[in-house]
Amino acid sequence: MKSWVTRKIDNFDIRQICESGQCFRMRQKDENRYSVIASGCYLEIMREEKSENKREWSFLCEGGEEEFESFWKEYFDLETNYAAYIAQIHPKDTYLRDAAEFGAGIRILKQDLWEMIVSFLISQQNNIVRIRRCIQNVCEKYGEARTNFCGELYYTFPTPEALAELEEDELKVCNLGYRSKYVVRTAKSVASGETELDRIYKMSYREAREELLKFYGVGGKVADCICLFALHQLQAFPVDTHISQALSAHYPRGFPKRRYKGFEGVMQQYIFYWEFSHSGQS
Repeated sequence: MKSWVTRKIDNFDIRQICESGQCFRMRQKDENRYSVIASGCYLEIMREEKSENKREWSFLCEGGEEEFESFWKEYFDLETNYAAYIAQIHPKDTYLRDAAEFGAGIRILKQDLWEMIVSFLISQQNNIVRIRRCIQNVCEKYGEARTNFCGELYYTFPTPEALAELEEDELKVCNLGYRSKYVVRTAKSVASGETELDRIYKMSYREAREELLKFYGVGGKVADCICLFALHQLQAFPVDTHISQALSAHYPRGFPKRRYKGFEGVMQQYIFYWEFSHSGQS
């Protein structure tokens, strides 16, 4: 039975998470309300009160408190103290301190591995608005239709088996362009058992990264995104255009990963969100 679950959470802001480039099935419904589709589940989130870094948030899900505790709490990584990460930023690194303060509501989501593989294959040479549209197209055409507690239709993410049946260019109708063959070939590899996703979950960061690089179309940046946003391997540090520009401007000798060992990916998200938000892109 659906019900609201309300929590006061430090360092959590659904708007910042939505705009941070790690999830493409999250959308703003109105000023204070967002929806999320993950692992076949549907959630709505509403901000109840405003303060500088601490807000009361209400989560509406079909399974109420039980579903929130068993799935959504881990999905949003709500038991991790992100303030402790921010506190370790070097006092003299004013750039990173400003970026972390600006994006202090970001948390690294624990998302489905298969969905992240496909999502970041699609993300290549693409912007966030187009990525969301492509993924929505794929879900509507090949996912399972469901009705949420508001009576609205939504679609689950398609299984590897559903996409493995397609011709390599068939996803071009969903606006994937040349990425269509990346997704279809990867789906065939997973559906056939050639690649076992359960095995990747058990790997170390370096092992998982090497395994992901075997997929057709997966490069270093995409592999790191998958490691960070699906496997929650926080040492992953994806380098895209925004990050590369920031490193050149502020860390010409390289980003001090040793200082942030084990949570470099959290710092990467602060940098990405700062750069993306100030780039004028959408």
